[in-house]
Amino acid sequence: MKDINTVWQKMLSIMEAEVHALGFDVWIRPLRPVKVEDDVLMLCAPSEGAKSEVAARYLPLLKRALREIEGAPAELVLVSDDEVPPPVAETVHEDRQADAQPSRTEIDKLNPKFNFAEFAVGDSNRLAYQSALAVSEAPGERFNPLFIYGDVGLGKTHIMQAIGNDLRVSRPHTKMLYVSMETFINEFIASLRGLHGINNQAFRDKYRNLDLLMIDDVQFLSKKPGSQEELFHTFEALKSAGKQMVFTSDRRPQDIPDLDDRVRSRFASSMIVDIQPPGLELRIAILQKKSRAEKKNIGLDALTYIAERVTSNVREMEGVLTKVLFLSSLYDRKVDLDMCKEALKDYLVQGGEDISVDEIIDCTCKYFDVSKSDVVGKRKNKDVVVPRQVAIYLIIELTNIPLSSIGKFFGGKEHTTIMYSRDKVASLINSDNKIKTAVGDIKAMVLRK
Repeated sequence: MKDINTVWQKMLSIMEAEVHALGFDVWIRPLRPVKVEDDVLMLCAPSEGAKSEVAARYLPLLKRALREIEGAPAELVLVSDDEVPPPVAETVHEDRQADAQPSRTEIDKLNPKFNFAEFAVGDSNRLAYQSALAVSEAPGERFNPLFIYGDVGLGKTHIMQAIGNDLRVSRPHTKMLYVSMETFINEFIASLRGLHGINNQAFRDKYRNLDLLMIDDVQFLSKKPGSQEELFHTFEALKSAGKQMVFTSDRRPQDIPDLDDRVRSRFASSMIVDIQPPGLELRIAILQKKSRAEKKNIGLDALTYIAERVTSNVREMEGVLTKVLFLSSLYDRKVDLDMCKEALKDYLVQGGEDISVDEIIDCTCKYFDVSKSDVVGKRKNKDVVVPRQVAIYLIIELTNIPLSSIGKFFGGKEHTTIMYSRDKVASLINSDNKIKTAVGDIKAMVLRK
């Protein structure tokens, strides 16, 4: 196997299970395979700084992932964007009117697995799904721009790329471009400096001569006044031409700091939809879809075990399943609960086996200044219910105790009540800074004990 893209996709699957979601999104996902030469895989980082960070943090992991892939190149090297000549397809189209097709390179940046059929839908993401579907059916007419926000690893990139993948089938002449905000910024800076043979006019032609522009992680536009100005004019040009734009972010437009008022107002004029952490049933459905896609028949008990313990990040949950499937192949064993526990041991918080329920409840009570008897009892006042739900959420996150057993600590509550409390807090973490701070502070208190 020496197909460069196949090798890289397999490496990504392995790295997702090994690297924390935020580190994976910021440092690993932006890497791109450039070429294989003399049995050496060249990976390109978007900047010299990114190259240094990846080399310092993740190079051994990347090399180990490469060694795990049968038939892959024997070694890899890291380079930065400045060290790689730009591919011809990325330069500006000389005859834009004559060629209505987008460049092959731009299309190939879309992950074919990110389609509507593979997107598991539930209450936490239904509005985003329906809005994206409407955009793919009538680009530039409904929900333009579309702005999707939510925490890391919940499917924002999947649903955005699903629009592009759907359109390249239903409307193959659509000129589209998918980039990260970091890529937009880096290319804009390069155009100002005349790097890679691209000047400012070429940059503008590339981003404004489109039917569909998709930009991921626009929160990184913060504190970039020059790039904000350029995006504002790009926005205006595409909007006035009736062309579709889709943006994703980890927060709402009004919560992105140091953003020009004109850019913020343009984002705010979008169809704004959020994706919340999925409930247990949806998490199980997501795992079932992934296991079916891998042509693996995994029992419900094993999938439920994973879904009960990875509660707020779909990508991390899928990464755990990828590791389970890898272990199954490595040891030629059927996936069972023991294998899931093996895969999850590195995911769970270090020292989690030594953390007791009482410690978590005691720290929660101390933080909220409430009595333990009230938190584990039946009182339903708000000043008691919130600490109780936070305690339940942290017990699930920091221990391996089954939901039914957790219910016994809180007066014999049903496991469905425990699930509701967990999902409620997971949702509030994304919308309520007080709850987010409380969860972080209490977790730190518990781990310091």
